[in-house]
Amino acid sequence: MQDVIIIGGSFAGLTAAMQLGRARRKVTVLDTGLNRNRYASHAHNIFGHDGTPPGDLLTAARAQVAHYPTVKLVSGKAVGISGEPDNFVVTTAEGETISGRRIILSYGIVDEFPSIPGFAESWGNTVIHCPFCHGYEVAGTRWGLLYSSPMSLHGPVLYANWTDDITLILDGNEIIEEERSKLEKRGVKIIDGKLASIQHDAGRISGVTMEDGANIALEALYAHPRNRPSADLHLQLGLETKDTPTGIMLAVGEMQLTSRPGIFAAGDLVTGMHSVTFASNTGSMAAMGVLQSMMV
Repeated sequence: MQDVIIIGGSFAGLTAAMQLGRARRKVTVLDTGLNRNRYASHAHNIFGHDGTPPGDLLTAARAQVAHYPTVKLVSGKAVGISGEPDNFVVTTAEGETISGRRIILSYGIVDEFPSIPGFAESWGNTVIHCPFCHGYEVAGTRWGLLYSSPMSLHGPVLYANWTDDITLILDGNEIIEEERSKLEKRGVKIIDGKLASIQHDAGRISGVTMEDGANIALEALYAHPRNRPSADLHLQLGLETKDTPTGIMLAVGEMQLTSRPGIFAAGDLVTGMHSVTFASNTGSMAAMGVLQSMMV
């Protein structure tokens, strides 16, 4: 019987595992190795590690977590989960069962790329979602923003910190005249048509082509594709969720507790602020929540 089973061993899961290992708790971490930011060549805004490749960060973290003898890192996928506090059972794709007193769900989300040629190939390089993560490297160049929801209209105001050349591609969507006027007064160029393809060289884009054949020169394209949890364990457990502009996230309360006792959640599953720092913070909080619940 493990004290804690952590499902998902990226930044949130490993942070929780380290904290629990230092508390001398018996922990198993199940991980598929498919961290969401594996497409990015470098991670930023991480104190002491700015510009480090995400894979290098995870490799170092796994080695450090493995130092704690009560923590077991397992390469595998959880496909089933049942039980109650002090008696949860997780089943892996290989048919193994693991029993644990508490659960931390940190299996993250998957981005659902649109079927636009060049999109997937450039994702995490110059087709990006966060200016704080990637904007500095393309500052002062021509930026595009692919409209996905009314939240997209806030983007050009934020992006003005990095560039004054912004094109909003509505991709066949409509916006009210008042919003259009506000954006145009800020110097934002607005394209109404649908995006057909992205021109790139090994992920470095040079422009996009619209369905009507028009070409727009760009060095960066911001996009916010739909995303979904990378596993369905929250559905098996009947956990409460919340809608977001790009998908759903798990609803959590104090100390990252989900709507079921004994089950905590962390990382991109629970926050729209998708970054290494935020994921790690929620992982640390989930570990503290687990320890507190065990003391009670």
